[in-house]
Amino acid sequence: MSRPEHIAPPEIFYGDDEARKYTDNSRITSIQAEMAYRCLELLNLTEGPKYLLDIGCGSGLSGEILEEEGHIWVGFDISEAMLGIAHEREVEGDLFLQDAGQGLGFRPGVFDGCISVSVLQWLCNADKAINRPKARLQRFFSTLYASLNKGARAVFQFYPENDDQIQLIIDVATRCGFEGGLLVDYPNSKKAKKYYLCLFAGQQSGVKNQMPKALGEEEGEMHPDEVRSIQFEKRNRHTKKRRSDRKSVKNKDWIQRKKQFARDKGDKVVANDSKYTGRKRKVRF
Repeated sequence: MSRPEHIAPPEIFYGDDEARKYTDNSRITSIQAEMAYRCLELLNLTEGPKYLLDIGCGSGLSGEILEEEGHIWVGFDISEAMLGIAHEREVEGDLFLQDAGQGLGFRPGVFDGCISVSVLQWLCNADKAINRPKARLQRFFSTLYASLNKGARAVFQFYPENDDQIQLIIDVATRCGFEGGLLVDYPNSKKAKKYYLCLFAGQQSGVKNQMPKALGEEEGEMHPDEVRSIQFEKRNRHTKKRRSDRKSVKNKDWIQRKKQFARDKGDKVVANDSKYTGRKRKVRF
């Protein structure tokens, strides 16, 4: 299956139809909410409402999580269709039509934190001749660093294509002044494995920057969805076993009773009983 960023630029790929399908899909919205909560957890914010930036906010699915947690947020996206749906849904955040690769135009030190879900990999794709991934990442991270408070965190959930892409992103972010690194939740799982880039915009006085702990690193620790999937498979196997152990009720006596009932009813012709009645046929090759 082709990656979305290989099919078309984001402003074209997420047109009216795709934007509507993305927002109305209950499975996608559930995953998006889960990842937004995880990003918010990794921000490690102090108590009280904060002013947060949602990069690639789309139709406002992640922004709704920020609202529920009592924060004020600003979001921007390159897809006009996505922002149109966000307006229809009447999300609370301020929305902008903006290409992250062109840099951010916010005042210095205005945000207390930043989250982004499923966006960062799009900046690594040269979908146009003028789009050079390294230069776009440079403009993005340098302007983002300037717009964050000292010591604020930026957390990006993304889907890297390969290790070279991960290294490129981390190298550019580090050159722009960020500290931090890559966090991989449930690294041993094919389905639940998620990549988070956790960055620190400088260091608060007296507070040492420390990378948060990834989920699922301990042996035997699984994602809740995987636990439910295993339980379902066990129940399914148990049900199949019970069905296979059950003897068939359609034996010779059952067939003869049914034929006698039809004869007594008298509305159709019933075949006579013979030595072949109720006999199991042999498999023919």
